Amino acid sequence: MAEGNRTLVTEFILMGLTDHPTLKAALFPLFLVIYLITMVGNLGLIALIWKDSHLHTPMYLFLSSLAFADSCTTSSVTPRMILNFLSTNHEITLVECFAQFYFMGSSATTECFLLSVMAYDRYLAICNPLLYPVLMSNRLCTQFIAVTYLLGVLHLAIHVGLLLRLTFCRSNIIQYYYCEILQLFNISCTDPTINVFVLLIFSISIQAFTFVTILVSYIRVLFAILRKKSEKGRSKAFSTCSAHLLSVSLFYGTLFLIYVCPGSGPVGDKEKMLSLFYTVIIPLLNPFVYSLRNKEVISAFRRVMKNT
Repeated sequence: MAEGNRTLVTEFILMGLTDHPTLKAALFPLFLVIYLITMVGNLGLIALIWKDSHLHTPMYLFLSSLAFADSCTTSSVTPRMILNFLSTNHEITLVECFAQFYFMGSSATTECFLLSVMAYDRYLAICNPLLYPVLMSNRLCTQFIAVTYLLGVLHLAIHVGLLLRLTFCRSNIIQYYYCEILQLFNISCTDPTINVFVLLIFSISIQAFTFVTILVSYIRVLFAILRKKSEKGRSKAFSTCSAHLLSVSLFYGTLFLIYVCPGSGPVGDKEKMLSLFYTVIIPLLNPFVYSLRNKEVISAFRRVMKNT
């Protein structure tokens, strides 16, 4: 397919994390184990919440939705990356590339909104404990979850739609381990200014809105906790919120550095490592961060194991 004297690219080559054969051989089992643990942790948490009726509350429904979003994020990127460690064929078609970016980006966007809704849920539970069952019913919780996933789907539909206006003829080499949108802009023959502008506006707007929601919710939660007279009550509230705050810090920190303050020039190891955090490491950590110090989850796990 040609445009003038230029051949348009219909396939890309993903260069991956490294081009050193020895390092690739070492990274293959490492990331395979990480992926398996990630999927077992997230899907196991979803199954546990579904099976134990004590966990059929808004807080754990949100948590199971977060686990599903994490599973989608890592599954859109990690399996191909693992295969490329052993394969010499790193080609990916244009359609597959756009699809990979779509599914990874939509689940990441969904996670942004889920984290903000979870913060609002903790605000209602701690600041309005008596009215909480009315203010956050399971039906409203389900509606919140549906909206977060819808926003993720619609948001990425806009960016993929704009990607269709670009043509690629300079190079088919993506210096990354997945089809990352900024790398696609770098090899585009069409001026991507509109795409970059829309990406920047949406990235800033979504991250600012969701982060401010989380920040305001937890400021009010902090004041509510400090007003509690019971040391046990304060300790329980801090324990409930600390896992969420850790997850928020890791997730928003990496997204901010990559998409709101992107570096210029060729991609380096720093950018790849930051991307690994939110595509691989955060989905690995989340189920354990939310579960290991959560007495209700541990008790539910013991009940399920006892009944099997």
